[in-house]
Amino acid sequence: MYFQYGDKETEYLKKKDKVLGEVIEKIGHIEREVDSDLFSSVIHHIIGQQISTKAQATIWRRMKEQLGEVTAESILAAEIPELQSFGMTFRKAEYIKDFAEKVQSGAFDLERVSQLPDSEAIKMLVSLKGIGVWTAEMILLFCLQCPDIFSFDDLAIQRGLRMVYHHRKIDRKLFEKYRRRFSPYCSVASLYLWGVAGGGRSPGYEGLCAEERSKSWNGQNK
Repeated sequence: MYFQYGDKETEYLKKKDKVLGEVIEKIGHIEREVDSDLFSSVIHHIIGQQISTKAQATIWRRMKEQLGEVTAESILAAEIPELQSFGMTFRKAEYIKDFAEKVQSGAFDLERVSQLPDSEAIKMLVSLKGIGVWTAEMILLFCLQCPDIFSFDDLAIQRGLRMVYHHRKIDRKLFEKYRRRFSPYCSVASLYLWGVAGGGRSPGYEGLCAEERSKSWNGQNK
């Protein structure tokens, strides 16, 4: 299942911002996988913090092979050492056990998250151990498919903005200017900025990405 968007969103963004419109034309439609199950999405995002996508996928595969469906019940049935044996840290194992306990006891209402405005849903998710604002925003985007997510804490989005609009630095004030411009379809704008920051997946931006990498090697990329 992929993040759902179409001509309505892209045409709006093209009219609001010609530069981003050129990016959309160059890259074309982006298929970004989503996980529609909120419980497994929270677990998946906790596991994936500060590790590579490949490592995250390996841990997730091991969990599913051993536990079957990833549910509150299957997580609670596993001991901390077993969860660690999949490749996650002790602390992450504690976090997902705590989350499973709260869901099973009713202390955390999963269904309510999807019914709240974005800001309130983020606050609710951040109340969980191991979930920060950036992780909560990614859950809203890649699980609930909220249409207007634009994360200041996402370094790749900031990199994409620098590359597309030739900024040396993106501060909060400048970031909010773009948020207002792209709203109410910031999530789609985010997909394209990630695409630019990824370089190889975005025709026409390979050279820019090489330049960014060069700056990073020279210690200039903050």
